[in-house]
Amino acid sequence: MSMTQKRGLGRGLSDLGLNELLTEINDASLADSKTELKKLTIDVIQPGRYQPRRQMDKDALEELANSIRAQGIIQPIVVRPVGQRYEIIAGERRWRAAQLAGLKEVPAVIRPITDEAAIAMSLIENIQRQNLNAIEEAAALQRLLDEFKMTHEEIAEAVGKSRTSVTNSLRLLKLNPDVKALLEQGHLDMGHARALLALEGFQQSEAANIIIKRALSVRETEKLIQHWQSEGKSSANRPSMDPDVARLQHHLSDKLGAAVTIRHGAKGKGKLIIHYNSADELEGILDRIR
Repeated sequence: MSMTQKRGLGRGLSDLGLNELLTEINDASLADSKTELKKLTIDVIQPGRYQPRRQMDKDALEELANSIRAQGIIQPIVVRPVGQRYEIIAGERRWRAAQLAGLKEVPAVIRPITDEAAIAMSLIENIQRQNLNAIEEAAALQRLLDEFKMTHEEIAEAVGKSRTSVTNSLRLLKLNPDVKALLEQGHLDMGHARALLALEGFQQSEAANIIIKRALSVRETEKLIQHWQSEGKSSANRPSMDPDVARLQHHLSDKLGAAVTIRHGAKGKGKLIIHYNSADELEGILDRIR
């Protein structure tokens, strides 16, 4: 069943000719009456306005440049005319690597398309090729959800993923901003991030820092979070933590490389609890205190 038959998607991705466009991405040497294949000089090409990728790995870009020096650009980029210039729809990495390689021109498929089609094409092409980090991919999926009114099932079909994978990816956008940054930078992986979704606010950020400092596996992270949640249930009726105490708790956790809980009573009395999962972890904590 076609996407158009299933449901109207905003103006409709099928109405935008997206299936045909994506075929051109996968085999950009193909041209029809609406396309033109030619070589363009580097300086008349500009980055796509709808590129979902926020950062490009410099080492990977240099590696691609070396490959281009040796073999040239095997697959043309896809562009659309914008005034006297051309805007990239697909292939920005190849264009940037070509500049590093010292090329003066690149092969390109020229395709006049609307802004709406350019957005959809750029998002889906990057997701299909796994060019994005986890947060960039989640943000791209969210744009398909918002701007094209697609369901999770329709997005999954368009990008070649399972519906569950799409839903789990979108959930990452609920992480704290600092935790999303750690995931983008590669300090946390998807398994850690999914486990952290069980926590909220300061506790989520604190757990993320502990994962990194203690190099916890996903399984160890899940155990830590389960422990914190069980602690939280037993203290559900207690007043919310004073911000100063919360900052002190975070500082101690950071210094000791372990989860720390401070229970501060109204009369100044309280408890300082340091959590550890093994004798080796305890020894490490004691070494930091000494």
